[in-house]
Amino acid sequence: MSALRTAVVTGGGRGLGRAYSMLLAAAGHAVVVNDLGDGPAADVVAEIRAAGGTAVASDHDVTDFAATAGLIELAEERFGGLDVVVANAGILRDRTLASMTEAEWDDVIAVHLKGTFTVAHHAAARWRARAKAGEAVDGRLITTTSASGLYGNIGQSNYAAAKAGIAAFTLVASQELRPYGVTANCVAPSALTRLTEAPLRRFEGEITDRRREELDPHWVARVVAWLCGPDTRDVTGHVFDIRGRQVGIASGWHLQPTFTQPDDPDELGRALRAAIAAAPPAADMEGRRT
Repeated sequence: MSALRTAVVTGGGRGLGRAYSMLLAAAGHAVVVNDLGDGPAADVVAEIRAAGGTAVASDHDVTDFAATAGLIELAEERFGGLDVVVANAGILRDRTLASMTEAEWDDVIAVHLKGTFTVAHHAAARWRARAKAGEAVDGRLITTTSASGLYGNIGQSNYAAAKAGIAAFTLVASQELRPYGVTANCVAPSALTRLTEAPLRRFEGEITDRRREELDPHWVARVVAWLCGPDTRDVTGHVFDIRGRQVGIASGWHLQPTFTQPDDPDELGRALRAAIAAAPPAADMEGRRT
């Protein structure tokens, strides 16, 4: 049995997932690099091994409930345990609501939302069993939301719905897993990857070297690696908005202001308008106000 802590990274073959896998391996984790197809995951595994780290590739499909059970079993069989799960796998199928197809909706929900549930479920079941058997568990679940899911973005109703669901899912997971010695946190990364380069070009035009450095996945990976480290057993139930070097805590919905409904329907309308006027503005993609 390996003395290394074991991490599973879904969508680990490219972009953010690759950065997570590389940095976790450098920090002393044995890493299961999960990605569809043999190529991307195998390439990252080769890089990790060339740098002296320990890793194995996996092509389990996170949308398949049984397959993700096999993914968790692979981590345990190869490395003797499971300590960290980073649910990062994702796709984009951008289209406005009126034009979106059923398949475009279903595919995005399946990879992001169901894919987060499947790997988290099988990991959580293992961690709970170990804790109930008297073992000291020190687990980490890291999930992935997005600015779109937190603040909204035109053309991404499928992606935003999935990502908002993941943020809420993580808050529940943090409450349920705390008694078993497991933390659950969520990251909302802004990074330049194969998935995001085309949308970024549409908004910003040519991407400069400076912009590439500002949005290098390494900045997000640093936060994820810290969350997976030994000094964060007390950090759980948070959503971290990470844009390069800038990190913020996304604090979610706020119930303000409140009022008691009057009996008169006309007065109710006036009270609702007054409450709307007094409420703080919703955060948005432009300024990400809180």
